[in-house]
Amino acid sequence: MTQPPPPPPNQPPSQGGFGPPTPPPPQGAPPQPGYGYPQAPPVPPQPQPGYGYPQQPPAPNPGYPTAPYGQQPGYGYPGQPTMPMQPQPHVGGTGGVGRKMNAQMAIIVAAVVAVALIIGGGVWYSTSGDGGKDDEKSTAGPTGGGDTGGTGGGTGGTSSGGSEKVPADPASDVLFKLAMPVVKKDASVNVRGSWVTDKAYVKTGVDEITGYDLAKGTKLWTVTLPGPVCEASKFATDDHRTAILFQASTAETSRCDQIAGIDLAAGKQLWTKTVTSGDYAIDFDNITVSANTVALGSTDGGAAFDIDSGKVLWSPKPADTCFDAGYGGGPKLVAVRKCGSYDNPELQIQTIDPASGKVLSEYKLATGIDYASVVSSDPLVVAADVGDSAGDGSGISDFFSIDNKTGKLRTRISVPGDDYAADCEGITKVEACTGLAVGNDRIYVPTEEHDADDSSRTNEVVAFDLATGKQTGQRADAGAGYTIYPLRMDGPNLIAYKRPPYDKGGQVVSIDGGSFKATTLLENPATESVRNLETSLSPEYSEVLFAQGRLYMSEVYADDDGSVSGDPQYLAVAYGLAGS
Repeated sequence: MTQPPPPPPNQPPSQGGFGPPTPPPPQGAPPQPGYGYPQAPPVPPQPQPGYGYPQQPPAPNPGYPTAPYGQQPGYGYPGQPTMPMQPQPHVGGTGGVGRKMNAQMAIIVAAVVAVALIIGGGVWYSTSGDGGKDDEKSTAGPTGGGDTGGTGGGTGGTSSGGSEKVPADPASDVLFKLAMPVVKKDASVNVRGSWVTDKAYVKTGVDEITGYDLAKGTKLWTVTLPGPVCEASKFATDDHRTAILFQASTAETSRCDQIAGIDLAAGKQLWTKTVTSGDYAIDFDNITVSANTVALGSTDGGAAFDIDSGKVLWSPKPADTCFDAGYGGGPKLVAVRKCGSYDNPELQIQTIDPASGKVLSEYKLATGIDYASVVSSDPLVVAADVGDSAGDGSGISDFFSIDNKTGKLRTRISVPGDDYAADCEGITKVEACTGLAVGNDRIYVPTEEHDADDSSRTNEVVAFDLATGKQTGQRADAGAGYTIYPLRMDGPNLIAYKRPPYDKGGQVVSIDGGSFKATTLLENPATESVRNLETSLSPEYSEVLFAQGRLYMSEVYADDDGSVSGDPQYLAVAYGLAGS
């Protein structure tokens, strides 16, 4: 999996849970044959014929039940007014109503377990109960043309079942560009966070959050903050309320300990809170929204607030020996909980009630897996780097498909880093995976780039069944010179962005969930200046949203590179059909 370029020099340090993350290993390993094929552990990856053909199920491993479970509702963006945010990004303690620690959770395995056991291990227990309400729509979107696609390639088709309309002519124009905020020399300020509502494109700036007209880019409202935004939830409620983490000032010593609810429709700050441990305000590095709950995680423990009032629902307890490293939000609320020592942590994936914090089900990852990221909360999919085997800094070697209600493992999917291109920011953040989409009880994963012909590169998107772990046989080809990235679901269809070759503009396509044929929804201008701007905002390290027929691409850091290079720098750019 391709690792995005490192952040700018003065990027604020990550507050990732359970000790400082290990730097990713060097890149450069040559791609292996057989893109898009999971390998059955513990046998080393073997070359496979062709792309996108289904594989035999992995060899049975103890502790990994594979009996299929019923289909679950798709994750992502069911065509509601709000849409997802991109890259983006851990607190401990059982902390609050119903978050009581079971004594068995604290027991860890002292011996170092072999990688084969790590891959094959895992135990679970569950308690009865239902998850939270499925009333979130993602309004911030992972990043994750349409002349090819489908199992046999092909063009055109209709985008049936989704909300995005297929235009008669997909040719687009640049709708607007937002100037890069001015920052101090050699400074790099986090501007992570973007959303789309039914009336506004909302983007984080330096010390502010601003709503812009969807087509014109004119300012509609601004929420001023005393310091930079550290993290922003990629989910919002149906009525467009979300939450952010920010600093109390612009001073270098200021920390990410301020929490605020934001009304993206009204353009106002709802409340501001902190969580203290003694005299110390806790730093958080994870924030998400599920139902009416704002949940935050860190190495100090997990906390949650009511999004309407800011009322505390739970917070860290001094006696806690386990802690919620972070949460995955959206349709359900999922905690990644850590117990044990630094050398032998135990990770528990818990579906919890967002109002009370009560544990509804739990799956324990095998000892030796230090970090995990929630890719989707419903159906529940977690990414991990088992045995540090990804080898490319992406943080993904395997996906774990887990039943929310029972806590049972449905299947494990092996995705070797040499073959697949998606990223979880080194896996140290709980909700930061990009270049992936989950829907139709499947996970859609891009392959690594490979030679398309003598002069260009390309890749594909393939689908894995979340009940069996096998590929479905569906494959969408990017086309020569293009690179395809899943963005989100649109009902049963997959929305994907295609980064362009040197002589064309990028595209947004809708891939039919059944036939897998790609239909072009937007194709950007091929002029050099527009293409250079577009490719400077690649989805591997920028925020990319597609909503209501418009494409929004934005930076996640503001710096003074423009003043050094002389090239114009932009915070965000929007593309849309002429006259849209």
